[in-house]
Amino acid sequence: MTEDLLWPDYATPDGLAAIEAVPLEARGLPESTYALLSRAATCWPDRTALTVLPDATRWRGPLRRTFAELLAEVHRVANLFHDLGVRRGDAVALMSPNCADLITATLAAQLAGIAAPMGSGLSRQHLAELLRRSGARVLVTAGPELAPATWDTAQALARDGLLDAILVLRPTGAAGAREPLPAIHGVRIGYLGELAAAQDPAAFGGDLPRSADLAAMFHTGGTTGAPKLAAHTHGNEVADAWMLAASSLFDQESVVFAALPLFHVNALVVTLLTPLFKGQSAVWAGPLGYRDPALYGSFWKIVEHYRIVAMSAVPTVYAALAQIPVDADISSLQVPLVGASPLPAAVRDSFHARTGITLTEGYGLTEATCASARTFPDVSRPGSVGQRLPYQSVRVVAADGTWDELPAGETGILAISGPTVFPGYVTDRDENGPVLDGLGKLVDGWLDTGDLARVDEDGFVYLSGRAKDLIIRGGHNIDPATVEDALLAHPQVTAASAVGRPDVHAGEVPVAYVTLGSGATVTEEELCAWARERVPDRAAAPRTVTVLDELPVTAVGKLYKLGLRADAAHRELRAALEGAAGVHDIEATIEGSSIVATVKISPSAEDAVKAILGRYAVEWRLVVMS
Repeated sequence: MTEDLLWPDYATPDGLAAIEAVPLEARGLPESTYALLSRAATCWPDRTALTVLPDATRWRGPLRRTFAELLAEVHRVANLFHDLGVRRGDAVALMSPNCADLITATLAAQLAGIAAPMGSGLSRQHLAELLRRSGARVLVTAGPELAPATWDTAQALARDGLLDAILVLRPTGAAGAREPLPAIHGVRIGYLGELAAAQDPAAFGGDLPRSADLAAMFHTGGTTGAPKLAAHTHGNEVADAWMLAASSLFDQESVVFAALPLFHVNALVVTLLTPLFKGQSAVWAGPLGYRDPALYGSFWKIVEHYRIVAMSAVPTVYAALAQIPVDADISSLQVPLVGASPLPAAVRDSFHARTGITLTEGYGLTEATCASARTFPDVSRPGSVGQRLPYQSVRVVAADGTWDELPAGETGILAISGPTVFPGYVTDRDENGPVLDGLGKLVDGWLDTGDLARVDEDGFVYLSGRAKDLIIRGGHNIDPATVEDALLAHPQVTAASAVGRPDVHAGEVPVAYVTLGSGATVTEEELCAWARERVPDRAAAPRTVTVLDELPVTAVGKLYKLGLRADAAHRELRAALEGAAGVHDIEATIEGSSIVATVKISPSAEDAVKAILGRYAVEWRLVVMS
């Protein structure tokens, strides 16, 4: 591998053309995520790879592993998987909050077979379908000490006959006697650390993965009501991690902070795989990650103590940090990455005002592995989510189904091609392993992102809404069909439609609109409670249910969700501005495929109204009344 070719000069947007003058194949990227880890262990065996905090209150007493130790542990666990019958086309399911052994198990699953992370907040029915579709018969899961509710779910799945083996994780740094584990007929159950200890740490005994082999299956939202598993190849993940590592903003001394859950592609690609390229140390938060309130009280001290240079989080995290006084030396922090949901201007501005640091915004989706665009801290492109990453091509096509390419600056559906585009969704299994289908998202090698955007001549992407119906709550994808199905199960509901409502904390939250049958007596509050009990994902429970005489439809009779999104935005902004003096009128109108709020105000109200509207990731304009 030629290091000069591996690391181009990539500090500004102007470097993109020079980078792509060298073919990606000539840069000598590792063959697989395992080869990437092996390279790191060879180059920097004694350097600290992982610093894992037991929890947010014990951040001064972490567990540490060098790159050599991490590789040895991955060998042990992968050999255990191999002994359990896992082969190249077989999936290993992983369901646990973050801990040191989950990091090892995720890498080991990609070495022995295919990693299939699952969020434990999903319903049992949803999890069962993911297991069936992935074909995973081995589950790595949190044990009773780490996450009791997750452990109960794992046992229930095993008793339903869905698993052959359960490998149990303990909290990071756990000491003392292990809790006894139950016996379940036909299922091998044991603590992963104990079972792996007897395995060979020097090498993996099975076939090594190749670039085109599947590395992972990530659950992602969709608009069909069925769970989707987006497949990633080793080549996908290595290429995307390199595109991020190639940035000259990072060097070997850069310490990365990781606190997103490992069932999220951002956690895997940005904070686990990317640091392996330059031998960077990653500090992993405790099992609750950014959801732990205790983390925020100590956050700036953690940055100072570990000299954190980069971190990755969703807008809601930065909104919370912007409210916390800086009580430590945070001069090391240079690259706070933000993505997964739209970034409100007020969050960007308030974080900068609190810290003096510019957020580095990014854009991506699971079907393109993770990241496809990012901004540059010293280059201002207002409204852009960033320039396309090297070797990824972007174009905007007409939204009429023709896929005609539109000129630079015109708005249409954003499409992406290149080495990070996934091979398809896992729809089933046959004798050769997972069966893949693009399900209409792939057209001649181009990925239909479903996002409306324009792209300028320098490859900077400007989002202007979503052509798809997906609701993104704090970076968590919610399929509106899951909410609608729950409400339609109510005997008095005749029609239902769920959309995203703007929210200052989560970017947007799910809300629902319904129509009722003649003589119906159910209340909106009762319908909310009904839905909460039945949606498969707690995050998808609608905040409100609004009863209408009829739902808006298009000229051909399809539900017109854009009209409902406009109504939801209007209701939210009206409530937010209710106490503001000098506000005369609020409208939320549809312009093209975007929602634009127009607020009529007195001159004296301008600053206060701007401050309120700036907290939302919505387009708005002020009309100052004379």
